[in-house]
This record gives sequence, structure tokens and C-alpha cells, in this order.
Amino acid sequence: MDEPHAMSNSLAPGHETGPPIQGLIGSSPAMQEVYRLTRRAATSNASVLLLGETGTGKELIATALHRLSARGSGPLVKVNCGALTESLLESELFGHVRGAFTGAVANRTGRFEAAHTGTIFLDEINSTSLLLQVKLLRVLQEREFERVGDTQTIRVDVRVVAASNCDLRALVDEDQFREDLYWRLNVIPIRLPPLRERREDIPDLVSFFLRVYSDANDRCVLRVQREAMRALQDYHWPGNVRELQNYAERAVVMASSDELTIDLLPECVLGGGTPHRSGQIPADVDSLSQAVVRVGIEQAGSAADNLYGQIVSRIERELLSQVMAECNNVQIKAAARLGINRNTLHKKLHEHNLEGDA
Repeated sequence: MDEPHAMSNSLAPGHETGPPIQGLIGSSPAMQEVYRLTRRAATSNASVLLLGETGTGKELIATALHRLSARGSGPLVKVNCGALTESLLESELFGHVRGAFTGAVANRTGRFEAAHTGTIFLDEINSTSLLLQVKLLRVLQEREFERVGDTQTIRVDVRVVAASNCDLRALVDEDQFREDLYWRLNVIPIRLPPLRERREDIPDLVSFFLRVYSDANDRCVLRVQREAMRALQDYHWPGNVRELQNYAERAVVMASSDELTIDLLPECVLGGGTPHRSGQIPADVDSLSQAVVRVGIEQAGSAADNLYGQIVSRIERELLSQVMAECNNVQIKAAARLGINRNTLHKKLHEHNLEGDA
């Protein structure tokens, strides 16, 4: 069975305001604004930039944008820019000709070419290199490109939807993302709220996932104990809807009755700690920050105005040092665990004089 999600295969255009887009779960004010912007943007060919934490549903909104648009009958091509190296990503996006590089034994059509008359979704656009960003800018401006190793120009009619789980404006300020590309992508920005900002949607999301996983596992867990629901709504959800989905599946599999009871929830939801997330810092951040705050206060003296900056800098240095050690000083691994671009990591290591450890 494909991974379940809150999106159907038959999205029909609706009014700018009103009920949720078919197949998407949530009626909170924050999500109603997302639906309004999605419907409005779908009627155009303008580039859309989806911003939000991991697990907030950016891919689902990208799918809705495509299906609600005049391009809905055309292809929807999805690319995870953070999953490939720069050279592989360039070939993946633009294609290559035979002999362009070692292993290129035949011509290959790129994702932009495959998305002709449709939509291309560039997820984790923040992970692209500055060199590749130049080529992406050209596609957005001129709607043309060349395959790797070729001189023939290919023109495409494609709508671009990009997504980022970090602040692209901040990356621009750090010279890690091209400002001209940022403005080309940021024609219509849509921010996806984290689950902690739409807690009123949690009961509907839980009900949806319980039905999905009950069907998938031949179970019938469709009720939620009041105490369990209260715990779910009080939790801060660092992994957002994806984390909720995971816990719902676990509860269905482990339940011995038709009810999701509080004992089926993980310790972190019950207040016993925060789970370690893939790609996130596996450190006890609370303890670390408290220790650094104490040191910062001791050393701050009369420089109270700079206390915040000192504390943040100390916390950042300690975290970088710890993660680099755990990754055996391999920057690619450390950047992945921290959830940041490798170039950003390199700059941070330089700022904190940790390059000698890298």
C-alpha cells in the first residue's frame, strides 16, 4: 500500500474561501488561509514558494496547486533537491547526452523536459548549490536550457513550485542563496503552519490516520480516549503531521481494543522527553542550553545588552562541536544531521574557529 496522506486523486476547483480543499485535512484559520492562497495561486502560471517545517505538508499543497490549475491534465514531476549531489541533480533536472560523463551510456530526458505543459515541484530548493542556482534562474526567466554535455537549447512550458524548510531570505543574507533566484521563486509565497499552530485540527487528523491504518492492518481502532486526545493536543509536535501519522500507525498496530488509549502513546507525547528526529540534532538541547545560559550569565557582567547573542553563539558552537564529533568530522554527514546546507555548515565552523576539527 502506498504511504497514506491527506490528499485524494480528484481535486476539484472551489471558491477562494469556504471548506478545505478536497482531500486535505484541517479547518483551522491557519489552514483556511493556506487553502485560500492555494486556490488563488492555482489559477495562474506564477511561481509559488512553499515555506514550512519538515512534515507540514508542502508536497500535498504542491499537488493541489497542480491539480487545481489549468495544467492539471499535464504531468506533475517531483524532485527532492536535497537527496542528490550537485552533479547528479543537474543531470536529473536537465538531462544529459551520451558520453557527457562517465556512465552516461545513453541520452536521458531531464525532469524539466518531462514536466513540459505541466508542473515541476522542486523540494528542498535551499540545498542547491550556487552554480546550479544560476541554471535554475535561466530556466525560470527564459524557459530554456541545455542537457548536460549538449549545445542544443530546449524550450519548455512548465510551472515551477519550489519548497524550503528553512528561511531562504536568511540564506540570501548569508550569500548561500542567490537573491535574483529567490525573487523569481517567491512570486507567491505560501507558508504552511506547523501542527502546534493548528492544534484544533489534531482530532480530525487523528481520525483520518486511524481509519487509514485500521484498513491497512485489518484492525478497527476508531475511537480515541479523552486523556489520549488531550495529550496529543498538548504536545508540541516537532515532526508535525508526519510525526502524528507515525504515532497513529503505531497505536493501531499495538492496540488491543478499538480505542486509542493513552498508554499507546510514546513517552515524549506524555511529557517524558523529545524524540530524536532523523536529520535533527541528537543532543539534549534543553540541558545544554541551560548550562550555556548559566555560563553566559556568569561571563556577561555588565554587558547585558549582548547577553542573548553570547548565549546563542555558545549554544551554536557547542552543538556544532558535538555533532561534528559524532559524525567523525565528516561535514556532509554533520550537515545532514543538522538539517542545513553543507556550505552553511562550513561557514559556521569558520565563524566558531572549528575548521581545524573538520
